[in-house]
Amino acid sequence: MIQKHFTPLFQIIFYEDRNFQGRSYECMSDCPDMSSYLSRCQSCRVESGCFMVYERPNFMGNQFFMRRGEYSDYMSMMGMSSGIRSCRMIPMHRGQFRMRIYERENFGGQMTELMDDCDNIQDRYRMSDCMSSQVMDGHWLYMLVGVKSPSYYMDSGPLNRSFREMGMSGMRFMSMRRIMDMC
Repeated sequence: MIQKHFTPLFQIIFYEDRNFQGRSYECMSDCPDMSSYLSRCQSCRVESGCFMVYERPNFMGNQFFMRRGEYSDYMSMMGMSSGIRSCRMIPMHRGQFRMRIYERENFGGQMTELMDDCDNIQDRYRMSDCMSSQVMDGHWLYMLVGVKSPSYYMDSGPLNRSFREMGMSGMRFMSMRRIMDMC
């Protein structure tokens, strides 16, 4: 009998210590709270798929995008202040990408529709700020001004009426990127 090796579409392995040491937890879906599996998490390996990892339970706090690869000490690599406490898989999107960004909260002020990546919304669209958004199609990463790694994941779903109410007060977005690859 021939056995087939099955590789899951989404797989990430978390480790308690740096350099893939200590106890581990293998995850193939969303995990809102890792505390029941690991007391801490300081390194991880993404075997397949793309994930957002969060510094707090229930997909809260700073977020970091992770694609296939090894993160032996991501806390120093990405500037995380604490370990990973939750993770969310990012499903592959096929089709067009479309989102609207607004200068003010509650979809006020200047509106711009994006269908591709934008490295600098202030320069490209002459927007002084981006305070709310609506994703119609696809999965997007919002990158912050002056910060290298933290990003915010948005997909088509609930409207983002106010980034301030989402805990992003005082943050200025610089770029918006589509998540297009299978990682």
